[in-house]
Amino acid sequence: MGGDLPVRIQSMTNTDTLDTASSVMQCIRIIEAGGDLVRLTAQGVREAENLANIKKGLRKAGFDTPLCADIHFNPAAAEVAARIVEKVRINPGNYADKRASFIRYDLTDSEYTAELERIRERLLPLIKICTTNGTAMRIGVNHGSLSDRIMTRYGNTPEGMAVSAIEFMRIMHGEGFNNIVVSMKSSDTRVMVESNRTLVRMMTEEGMHYPVHLGITEAGEGEDGRIISAAGIGTLLTEGIGDTVRVSLTEAPEKEIPVAREIIRFAAGLSGRVHKPWPPLPFDETGKRYFPQVYSEDGGSFKDERGIKYTGEVLTLTASELLNSNEAQEFRGVLNPVFSEDDREKLYLHAASLLGRFFISRRLAGLCITNNGKIRGEALSALAFSILQATEARITRTRYISCPTCGRTKFNLEEAVRRVKAATSHLTGMKIAVMGCVVNGPGEMAGADYGYVGAAEGKVHIYRGTEAVMKNVPEAEALARLLELIESDQAKR
Repeated sequence: MGGDLPVRIQSMTNTDTLDTASSVMQCIRIIEAGGDLVRLTAQGVREAENLANIKKGLRKAGFDTPLCADIHFNPAAAEVAARIVEKVRINPGNYADKRASFIRYDLTDSEYTAELERIRERLLPLIKICTTNGTAMRIGVNHGSLSDRIMTRYGNTPEGMAVSAIEFMRIMHGEGFNNIVVSMKSSDTRVMVESNRTLVRMMTEEGMHYPVHLGITEAGEGEDGRIISAAGIGTLLTEGIGDTVRVSLTEAPEKEIPVAREIIRFAAGLSGRVHKPWPPLPFDETGKRYFPQVYSEDGGSFKDERGIKYTGEVLTLTASELLNSNEAQEFRGVLNPVFSEDDREKLYLHAASLLGRFFISRRLAGLCITNNGKIRGEALSALAFSILQATEARITRTRYISCPTCGRTKFNLEEAVRRVKAATSHLTGMKIAVMGCVVNGPGEMAGADYGYVGAAEGKVHIYRGTEAVMKNVPEAEALARLLELIESDQAKR
């Protein structure tokens, strides 16, 4: 991957990594759907060792697709896995540092330098194993799991995310190891876009040119999950950033592959590469309240959701024209992109990939989506509202953050998401996270009002922000307890 090669597509299994047969079969489903790489969690040494059996089963079945081990908190598991699979993903926030406690960890410059040397010593064995075995390494930074050291000095910010990766990259580069991929992931599209732009700028300044993996963490499921993924991933692909993609949906992992393929096909072109990338749109930080309207076209005039006629500028372009338009870069009025699409999912992915950047950057006064295909009327207005919601430009309903599940998940997350949505969809403007485990849960709670997080078999932690206010609640009682907490908090306001 990287360079002029096509953008590669990957997904991650959600089976128990100790269950060889189930893991092999799910890997095959991902590969047959079009996955170029499959990632599996290896939370312990036993799971890492069993990757050898899974790899053997795949090779016996005739598949040579590379495998990646996903590591959190456990260098010993990483060192085992690196001898078996083609790639190991480590998280700088928890590889050499403890789980974040969200408590200030102030260090002098000399103390900070000493911490970097400690991290270097911890990384050296893995670097040597990867070098010997030809194993690639992904430095995978998550907004939800930065270390206390990074957050104290840089905040839980895009800059902090990029610095977290650059620190590890400098160590590896200094040891002559360059078989590196790097990722900046968040459930917030704006944070995801800004952190990747910051990373690429920092890499360029340091003469580093490593492939970048793109994804929105905890995107959710259904149309909302697809739209938020397309808005973030599509924005960066159209700017020429991104060498490999994963769409993280709370669904069967093989369902992620066609979604990723369509985003790449539309945003990066049929060749899988942007030949004339759009320049980044700088964020509009004027301080003014941003409240874009959704418009519909009626007899040549544009009316907002209240029926009020718009009298300002409207820019009407086909999707193809907009993708190559310089005029749109500085436009601040109502954008009216014209599509010709009969397939609902393709229309939604194309529109979000194309339009996400304008609302992430807080540019446009409003949006009217026109389609000459079969999807018309209210469906187009709903799509426009969904794009505004996905970019957090305008929140008009409850926002759900939910992870795609993996081998660490201890309950049926898809069913949990459905039940939480059914019980809380009336809470307009609230952000609720439903997470399969505590790896990213507490950190992603920082952007959520409440969280429902798997803690152990049949047990759930209930969060308010980053605070676990109820621990190890039986799953059968967890939803009722979450609702009680929300209702109690609202009564006190």
